[in-house]
Amino acid sequence: MSNGSSIPQCLLLPFADTRELQLWHFWFFRGISLAALLGNSLIITSRACNQHLHTPRYFFLLNLSLLHLGCISTIVPKSKANSLWDTRPISYTACAVQIFFFLFFLIAEFYFLTIVSYDRYVAICKPLQYRSLLGSRACVHMAAAAWGTGFLTALLHTANTFSLPLCRGNAVEQFFCEIPQFLKLSRSHSYLREVGLFVIAVCVTFGCFVFIVGSYVQIFRALLRIPSEQGHHRAFSTYLPHLAMLSLFVSTLTFAYLKPPSISSPSLDLVLSVLYSVVPPAVNPLICSLRNQEL
Repeated sequence: MSNGSSIPQCLLLPFADTRELQLWHFWFFRGISLAALLGNSLIITSRACNQHLHTPRYFFLLNLSLLHLGCISTIVPKSKANSLWDTRPISYTACAVQIFFFLFFLIAEFYFLTIVSYDRYVAICKPLQYRSLLGSRACVHMAAAAWGTGFLTALLHTANTFSLPLCRGNAVEQFFCEIPQFLKLSRSHSYLREVGLFVIAVCVTFGCFVFIVGSYVQIFRALLRIPSEQGHHRAFSTYLPHLAMLSLFVSTLTFAYLKPPSISSPSLDLVLSVLYSVVPPAVNPLICSLRNQEL
């Protein structure tokens, strides 16, 4: 096999070898996807129907919910079908489409998480400047930049990945199509361009993460100045789950993409991918509604 054009389909990694575990995986993913669909749909509906939620914060949460629905809808249905029918194949074209949309939603989601942290920083630390810094036009521009950057970055990575010649079979060691698994199938000297793009992406991601952490540090410092102990508890119980979920998302994603090959294994890759691709869309709506009377 010299290139992708000679490969009609790829083989995805099954979650389990036994029929009982395959069905367990199907029902587990079915529950996760239903929870994500319900939670994110409620946020979208609430924001659309409630005039009190037409604020920058809920505008960004609306976008995050759309991204969560897109992300989980890109990878979970095919995985559920494979487990239910005990199959593995996915067409080469479908694999490229899955990689593009997963990257698109994942990258845009991280940019929106950065924007949300900035929104919370301004709301807590600079409340008098909130309307001037986060007016409707500024919010639309930031949202458009996040969506547009995610689209262009995903398109660039997908086009570059699928231009690489494949020489190591068509078995993808993941339950969905993902760039690191495809790079393992290409010649070692052929994917230097993608590695270079990936290094740039890691640097940008690290910069965003530093900005997010810095924003939350400033938020917590401002919260500590609240004289009421009850106010302390309420504020920290609201923001700590956000930071914990964000840390889980970034740490598992970074480790999955940057871990050395010597400690890589299919089971470890499966667990990590579930933690950064399937869990956040289902859990984030719950975290967003914690101690939130408006939702």
